[in-house]
Amino acid sequence: MSACIETKTLPSGAKIPVLGLGVKLSEPGAETYNAVLSALKLGYRHIDTAQYYANEADVGRAIKDSGIPREEVFVTSKLFIYRTL
Repeated sequence: MSACIETKTLPSGAKIPVLGLGVKLSEPGAETYNAVLSALKLGYRHIDTAQYYANEADVGRAIKDSGIPREEVFVTSKLFIYRTL
């Protein structure tokens, strides 16, 4: 699948897939882990997550367990800033 996905070239020269798996709606734990692991086995190489989703550890574990070299996988994450008044 990864050979069919369009990429964009970053300033570093790396090519990031424009299509990725988003895990916003995945429950932390087994649901996120299994979704990411399955997507990686199908050829996905771009995972979109966020600190707010509370499933970043599951994403990391699935990437590690997939056996795919980490440098072949892009992880897009978002940090949320909370301001106390």
